[in-house]
Amino acid sequence: MNMATKKKAPKMDFARAQANLQGQFQNLDPKDPSLWPLVPRVLLCLFIAAGVATALWFFKLTEYEEQLASERSTEEQLRQDYQKKLVKAVSLDLLKKQREQVQQYVTQLEKQLPSKAEMAALLSDINQAGLGRSLQFELFRPGQIVVKDYYAELPISIKVAGKYHDIGSFASDVANLSRIVTLNNIALAPAAKDAGSGSLTMEATARTFRYLDPEEIQAQKAATQKAGAKK
Repeated sequence: MNMATKKKAPKMDFARAQANLQGQFQNLDPKDPSLWPLVPRVLLCLFIAAGVATALWFFKLTEYEEQLASERSTEEQLRQDYQKKLVKAVSLDLLKKQREQVQQYVTQLEKQLPSKAEMAALLSDINQAGLGRSLQFELFRPGQIVVKDYYAELPISIKVAGKYHDIGSFASDVANLSRIVTLNNIALAPAAKDAGSGSLTMEATARTFRYLDPEEIQAQKAATQKAGAKK
């Protein structure tokens, strides 16, 4: 009898503990958890702590996701910048060669522009081109010099009389001068004096250009800056 009683005692204690545990979860007042038995209060604290930890985790995880997206965007931008710079680096030698070619071309064009001291000789060349084609100059009048940023433009009003082919040859000779000269506003008309001889008169504006001296360039820049300051 005693041995049977001893064997049943643990089962009765376990059942009693289980009943006691279940009893602690009965009739709980949700408005005042401080009155709850120990086990429910401990579980409630653990639940709250787990909820807070989970909320903090998701908040931090969201922050990390935003940082990750920002870093990915920065990475993509850096990748694009790298590709652009790589293309420039690869084509740098070609660009240097093109720059040298452009500089040589500009130098050649500058050589075709007379200096201030050479303008008189150029006007004489234009006059000689007409006389060499047996043309008669009725008008040869240089106008007012127009100063640009890096060069000056001189218009020349001319009026010549002669045969049609001679006038055409004169225009070709002017175009082939070593210095840049252009003929603008060309007008052809029968010569009034020799109406029956087939002579023509040509009125035109010849424009020639010269480069500015360093002093003139500085003066032009100073005038431009002064005009900009007044605005």
